[in-house]
Amino acid sequence: MADNKAQLTVDGIDKTIQLAVLSGTLGTDVIDVRSLGSNGIFTYDPAYMSTGSCESAITYIDVEARI
Repeated sequence: MADNKAQLTVDGIDKTIQLAVLSGTLGTDVIDVRSLGSNGIFTYDPAYMSTGSCESAITYIDVEARI
């Protein structure tokens, strides 16, 4: 997993939630929010603009090449 961590504090929750910060092959780092559900919190991304749809260890899509 990742060594980098993000800390989330939410009003009404008495603890700080630790979230992993992941680095991909390209692009910016991301915060892994999978553990939020077990803390009673979910994310909301109405336009699907800040949500990664999947993870693949065998597939790479070069969007710049458009092929």
